[in-house]
Amino acid sequence: MEKIDRKPFQGVVNIIRFNWHFYAIAALLLVLLGYFSEYPLLRAAGWLLVGSVLLSLTASWYIYDRSALYSLHWLDDLITSPGKQLLNVHAGFDETSYLLSQKYPGSKLTVFDFYDPVKHTEVSIERARRVYAAYPGTQTITTANIPVMTASADMILVFMAAHEIRDEAERIIFFRELRRSLQDQGRIVVVEHLRDIRNFMVYNLGFFHFFSRSTWQRTFLAANLDMASEIKITPFLSAFLLEKNGMAS
Repeated sequence: MEKIDRKPFQGVVNIIRFNWHFYAIAALLLVLLGYFSEYPLLRAAGWLLVGSVLLSLTASWYIYDRSALYSLHWLDDLITSPGKQLLNVHAGFDETSYLLSQKYPGSKLTVFDFYDPVKHTEVSIERARRVYAAYPGTQTITTANIPVMTASADMILVFMAAHEIRDEAERIIFFRELRRSLQDQGRIVVVEHLRDIRNFMVYNLGFFHFFSRSTWQRTFLAANLDMASEIKITPFLSAFLLEKNGMAS
């Protein structure tokens, strides 16, 4: 398979492209604040807005363009071997399947897309789907049904996708289905931003789109999964290693 290389600034450009409405609103607010710039408080608000936007874009550039995120080297700290059956489950925007196929050429990679425009209403995903073609053979599924045999997967990756399942009950059902699909000694890797002080500092109110560590722990526990470990890919991004309850070595 042809090697896939990310372009410079691809991450931050995608963020602007897929979330342009936020930046349009920010620009409009900046124009309005500039119109009333003779008032010190409004002038300060304008500078605060500019600083907030620049900070979030700089952090995103670091995370998605400068860090080792898309090298997938951090997976080596969690998984010694992916095994023969590898699942990649995403929410409509897939940046990792080609990378996984390159990293683990000896594994059979199956890709699932659980995006449902009725339940998962993030407009940025709709825009991303129009720009990027799906990985060949990607299967559309629901969060309640992963069409694989029970205990068949050696490794499952859910890369910055599970937070799109906003309903807690649906999220628990999804993780129970992941557990059903997993072999007894298999591993699930979940990558997510967290609703914490670090992400608040760089994404401001946008951090409410993420879930807290305690929320994820509650979800994993309800799905009968143990969090074997957690690593920081960047200070703003966590990777959780999950095992079936009682299978930790």
